[in-house]
Amino acid sequence: MTESMLVTLSNAMADAVEMAGKSTVLVDARRRFPASGILISKEFVLTADHVVERDEQIKVVLADGAELGASVAGRDPGSDLAVLKLDRAAGIAAQPSGTQARVGQLVLALGRPTNEGIQASLGTVSALGGPVRTGRGAMLEQYIRTDCISFPGFSGGPLVASDGSVLALNTSGLARGAALAIPTATAWKVGTTLAEHGHIRRGYLGVRRQTEENDDASRKALKREQESGLLLMGVEKDSPAAAGGLMVGDILVAVKGSQINHHDELFGALTGDVVGKATPIEILRGGEVKTLSITVGER
Repeated sequence: MTESMLVTLSNAMADAVEMAGKSTVLVDARRRFPASGILISKEFVLTADHVVERDEQIKVVLADGAELGASVAGRDPGSDLAVLKLDRAAGIAAQPSGTQARVGQLVLALGRPTNEGIQASLGTVSALGGPVRTGRGAMLEQYIRTDCISFPGFSGGPLVASDGSVLALNTSGLARGAALAIPTATAWKVGTTLAEHGHIRRGYLGVRRQTEENDDASRKALKREQESGLLLMGVEKDSPAAAGGLMVGDILVAVKGSQINHHDELFGALTGDVVGKATPIEILRGGEVKTLSITVGER
């Protein structure tokens, strides 16, 4: 690489930091040092849930040094995301990336943990993973792992592409201190729901189950090549499953038309709009396909 190319790359990285830094804020909401956050609109800041230890009397410092009060609009410990509502509209909203992260891609982790200004760490995307269930009970469709150094206070800040757009939100609160990043497609979706409703609805049926491989007869009955389903080993008394007619021995194979092959797919299918609503659940019972309408409960 020639010297001119290095200068061009260096300038591009600095420009990316300058651009994304305008929407990266300081979040002072815990006893220890402050953390970071991302303006997803002029009213709301998306940050990591584990850095928010107070619901009120939160201080947010913008890129221009302006200090604003904020309160918790919603939080989801499962995905380690929280949304803060500013006392007044201000600042510049972040620009989410229109492309997905790629392994080997150059990225920047940004943070604003002090009043001295934006901080940055350069690295590459080292791995993409997911879907995965977090230790806090949420299902992440994808996560990004990088080799960027996550300095103290970087949680809640953005992972930035070379054009200054935001690829993900960085957090050390999901994997026992290891720094992961939640892609904007997921983070923004959760953030929007938290801003509107204050929490993420997660449902349950009230069943014990294990993965069961579908034999040839089951596939023939289903009229599709579905490898497995969930064999119900127990149905809780007075649960949504019991009320809806699910029985021990049933094999659950679909929820609202989406195939269920393993536990994580069921967990994801019972999140969001289906909670509290009558939902079609497809089962195999005695070798025959049946569809039951079950009102999904809320955890």
